[in-house]
Amino acid sequence: MDVTEFEELIDRLGEDLSLWPDDRRVSAEALLAQSSAAQALLDEARALRQALAAPSVRAPAGLADRIVAAAAKMKSDTAEPRTEGETAES
Repeated sequence: MDVTEFEELIDRLGEDLSLWPDDRRVSAEALLAQSSAAQALLDEARALRQALAAPSVRAPAGLADRIVAAAAKMKSDTAEPRTEGETAES
């Protein structure tokens, strides 16, 4: 097994080698013992799985309402008529 095949197997079978078919698991373990690139791939896959399993981040209460209000204010500020030569910054 080479690193490319190992990466493909991680993508297909997941990062938990105990769930892999015996012949693939044994080959993967042998590769891991000698390849820092394979170990890095496995570490990355495990970190990704852990991140995906973490609770989702929630926005603070009222954030959406504040964004909508700010957008509406910006829209109304830009819609006000201006005299000749006046800019939004004036």
